[in-house]
Amino acid sequence: MATLGRIDTHHHVVPLSYSAWLRRKGMMAGGLPIPDWSVDSAIALMDKYRVKTAILSVSTPGVHLGDDAEAREKAREVNEFAADVVRKHPSRFGFFATLCLPDVKGSLEELAHAFDKLDADGVVLLANSRGIYLGDRAFDPLFEELNRRKAVVFVHPSFLLGSDPPRGVPPYIADFLLDTTRAAVSLAGSGTLDRCPDIKVILSHAGGFVPYAAHRIAGAASPKRDFTDGIAQLQKFYFDLAISGSPTALPSLFALAKPDHILYATDWPYATDAIVGAFTGMYENYSMSEGQRESIDRGNAEALFPRLRGGKS
Repeated sequence: MATLGRIDTHHHVVPLSYSAWLRRKGMMAGGLPIPDWSVDSAIALMDKYRVKTAILSVSTPGVHLGDDAEAREKAREVNEFAADVVRKHPSRFGFFATLCLPDVKGSLEELAHAFDKLDADGVVLLANSRGIYLGDRAFDPLFEELNRRKAVVFVHPSFLLGSDPPRGVPPYIADFLLDTTRAAVSLAGSGTLDRCPDIKVILSHAGGFVPYAAHRIAGAASPKRDFTDGIAQLQKFYFDLAISGSPTALPSLFALAKPDHILYATDWPYATDAIVGAFTGMYENYSMSEGQRESIDRGNAEALFPRLRGGKS
């Protein structure tokens, strides 16, 4: 059983002004309503599931709803908010900076501000930004800068452009998993991971379909279209356990992922307390060595975020 000390790498922040803005726009998050959020409610959830530190990120739909200027303004707003939370609670929170893709110029400017002024722990990028997937050469300037900074990149699923899921199957149920898988194959197959070897890319929700379908997609995940290289490319990714620590998902994940590339995560507050509890319980009851569990709970994330080593900030 884990002690208070887990690091949650998939934990959403929903600033009040941001949620109000999305609600005015009539936006949802993959079929889910925009939830309320507060520091106190976040810490209460964290304490319940023995999480010492949560890395905050904004979820889909992000900040780019079609207008570059508005997206830049909102990215700055949510990043300043998250940075302030971290300043006030440095041992309890970190944050992934929100950028404003597909606006590359604005994203580079916000990246510099977030890293140089706000001490961001990494960035969150949507799997696709208005239909353009990570790995597209249009995003190369951003990835070159992320590589120069040896950044941690958290990939969160978004809406599938032009896709209207059937009634009763909201996007977060299946589309999110496909979106993440598409982004992973695009990032690997485009050669982005080879050209940017110093970035560390975390895939949400155990990588979507990536572990289960790894041998099917391996050829497309290789810039050389080589099966063995494709598997090696996919093993470069880190995988979080948000809504994925189940007895059906974990065997595929453990068969593909490197042991030091798996991270504890909750997806709160879009995943409710009950959902977090159910998946954390399945994960805790899944048979593995104590060393492996300690690595997933904390050690693997400490390697990505050195300031959190030893529970210190």
